[in-house]
Amino acid sequence: MTFNYQSGELQVRGHKISDIAAEYGTPVIIYDETYMTGMMQKYHSVLKRHNLPYSVSYASKAFSSVQMIKLLEEQKMELDVVSIGELYTALAAGFPVEDIHFHGNNKTPEELQYALQHGVRFFIIDGLDEIELIDSLADDDVNVLIRINPSVEVNTHDYISTGQEDSKFGLSLSNGAAKRAIDNINASKYLHFKGIHYHLGSQLDDSAPFINAVTNVYSWLDEHNIDIEILNMGGGYGVRYTEEDVRFPIEEGFNAIIGHLKEVVSASGRELPHVMIEPGRSIAAEAAITVYEVGTIKDIPGVAKYVSIDGGMSDHIRTPLYGAEYEVVPVKDANEDADEVSTHVVGKLCESGDIIGKNKMLPGNLQRGDLLAVKTTGAYHYSMASNYNQMRKPAVVFVGENGVRQVIKRQSLEQLIENDVR
Repeated sequence: MTFNYQSGELQVRGHKISDIAAEYGTPVIIYDETYMTGMMQKYHSVLKRHNLPYSVSYASKAFSSVQMIKLLEEQKMELDVVSIGELYTALAAGFPVEDIHFHGNNKTPEELQYALQHGVRFFIIDGLDEIELIDSLADDDVNVLIRINPSVEVNTHDYISTGQEDSKFGLSLSNGAAKRAIDNINASKYLHFKGIHYHLGSQLDDSAPFINAVTNVYSWLDEHNIDIEILNMGGGYGVRYTEEDVRFPIEEGFNAIIGHLKEVVSASGRELPHVMIEPGRSIAAEAAITVYEVGTIKDIPGVAKYVSIDGGMSDHIRTPLYGAEYEVVPVKDANEDADEVSTHVVGKLCESGDIIGKNKMLPGNLQRGDLLAVKTTGAYHYSMASNYNQMRKPAVVFVGENGVRQVIKRQSLEQLIENDVR
């Protein structure tokens, strides 16, 4: 794995984690840049070998920053955005606007106008009223996809399951909403229907839901005699947070998905569509760790041991939000003779639910000032960070072939109140 112990200390690409923490402070999120570019290249190579038109589009909600977006452009990735802020960041980074797609279940008129003015490649329609809204704001041709719910059940947390019938996202195939959307698009002045998008959910670990979605979608397309140029299958490819998790098998999985797609398309007498996928978590999550400094330690005899760190739910919300499990390790490798004890790792915010992890086996001799690392924090950590308790957002660092570089500075005290009216 990219982060490993050498000479008794956690390192990445030959750089000591303790040295990086000393230079940039804690909490700090440290990314292995080479791991991320390797994952981008892996998706490209897997799809390229299937000899079909394709695009790999990064889901910027996983982690977005100017330097991250520059990295994506270097690797010939496209980009999906879900807000005016994500679009602004991409444009500020100089990302080609013709490779940006605008998602979201409630795009505001301000966001739509901004995206139209800058010429994003296409919009993903998520509601019937959005069709009339975009058409009323446009003054030139606009390409659109519709987001549908293919009614595929997935084995994941309810909060990250999105392709089922009962969802705030997408248009139903079964109740006629998706067909009405296409009819309304075809009747509009400026909109041009280009294809279908769906996202089944997150942390999926096998190809079966994606295969079932292809079957359902093409059965529906054949039933209504609808042609598409683009099939966007979304993302959701699972990563490994703990030893119990199963990563999505990228090569094997896409061999099965694309093989099935080719069979279905051939059987219906169609040409292969331009295939799009939207990985986010699987590119960024395992590429990073968050490093914290240990503070107060409370060992309550016969009850529990609590180790507090200098961050918490302000930069690690997924555990308090829906019980996500993470691996927590000491930056300095424990002595072979040191006993490990069950430890609750908790944050410093004023909430009992501010928990990084319960019952983590950690060295019993941890002291104030020691460093702990939480693995697999590259996705939905910085992007979900908040200023609750007026906590400052952490620094973010990339480690790559050219060494260590800061890509996001730690938020300053002044920045906490820069929008306050005095």
